[in-house]
Amino acid sequence: MSLNAQDLEKVASKTLEHYDRRAVDFWEGTRGHDVSQNIASLLQYLEGQPPFTILDFGCGPGRDLQAFKELGHVAIGLEGSARFAAMAREQGYEVWEQNFLDLDLPESRFDGVFANASLFHVPGQELPRILQELRAALKPHGVLFSSNPRGHNEEGWNNGRYGAYHDLEAWRGFMRDAGFMELTHYYRPAGLPREQQAWLASVWRRSP
Repeated sequence: MSLNAQDLEKVASKTLEHYDRRAVDFWEGTRGHDVSQNIASLLQYLEGQPPFTILDFGCGPGRDLQAFKELGHVAIGLEGSARFAAMAREQGYEVWEQNFLDLDLPESRFDGVFANASLFHVPGQELPRILQELRAALKPHGVLFSSNPRGHNEEGWNNGRYGAYHDLEAWRGFMRDAGFMELTHYYRPAGLPREQQAWLASVWRRSP
C-alpha cells in the first residue's frame, strides 16, 4: 500500500481526533493497566548509572510518566493528541506535543525510548524513517522498547484509528534495518495461550 502526503495527513489527523474525542474515557479505562513488565524490560538493559532519561513515545495522559518518575528517572513525554498532552502536563510532566509522522527530536538525548502501544500507528512505509529518527535520539548503546498489537502484516483503518499489525519476523526486519540489535522479545498478556496473547513486546539496543 502506498500512501501519499494527503493520505498521511489523514492518518495522523483522524487517529489523533479519535483519541482527543475519547481522552477521558481512555484515561479511565487504562490508568490501572499493569505494564510494569514492560517498564522493567526497558530498564534492565540500560547502561550506566541511574537516573536515566526516558522518552515516553506516545505517553497518553501520563500513566507511565508517573511510573518512571516514581522509580527515580527523568521521563519526558511525546504525544500527538492535544488533550492527552494537556492531561499529562496538568500532572506536572514535561510533554512534547508532536505528530508521530513529523518528529523533531534532539540527537543522543535519551538513555531509553519507551514506545508502549504507539508505534503501530505509524504506517509501514513511514516506519523505517521514524525508527531511524528514534535511533538518532538515543545515546550510543541506548535502548528502545516497543509493544504493539500483533498481526499478519496487515494495516489500515480500525474503528477510526490507523494501525499496522506486524508479526515478529516483519518487526525484526524493520528494527534491524533501522540499526537496532534485538535484546529480547515476549508476548502479552503473560500466562495465556499464544493465540490469546495479542501483544508483541520487544527490546532493542542502538547499534554502534
